[in-house]
Amino acid sequence: MPPRFVYWTIIAGGLPTAFRAAERGELLPTFRRIQGKHPDAVMKYFARGKLWSSPEEARAAAEMRRAARTRDEGRRTQATGRGRDWRPGGDHHDPRQKFKDAKKDRNLARRRQRFERRTRAEKPPDDRDRQPDDASRVPPKRSFGTNQFKRRPQSHGAAGRPRPPRRNRDR
Repeated sequence: MPPRFVYWTIIAGGLPTAFRAAERGELLPTFRRIQGKHPDAVMKYFARGKLWSSPEEARAAAEMRRAARTRDEGRRTQATGRGRDWRPGGDHHDPRQKFKDAKKDRNLARRRQRFERRTRAEKPPDDRDRQPDDASRVPPKRSFGTNQFKRRPQSHGAAGRPRPPRRNRDR
């Protein structure tokens, strides 16, 4: 079972117990039994690394945090003029950008050269200057005689000796 990061838990004596549940109703019987021995026991909601008295309180705090963050980001970008590409230091630009651009230019030049070589090779030769040569256009005859696939001599083992006869394994 995966770990839960949002759950109800029982706090007894200022310390969290091992009792956890996704729903508050699941912990109520255990909570009442613990309250018998520890009257200061309370049930708290755990979310985003903090204990809350209810899920609504946790949700309200998260919404306030989100609203404050967007408000601060808006003020920061308006006041300083910093956009998404802003970086700390000197001229506030990516120091590696000139190398990235140079690499892109090199790759583009290589691709252009390859394309030109390929298109030059694919162009048909100019036939007007050549004399027709009928002998060169006839494909050579191939012979499929028996000499092409000769049988190999039978092997007699690694050292050239004949192999010993096989034993009968039925014995």
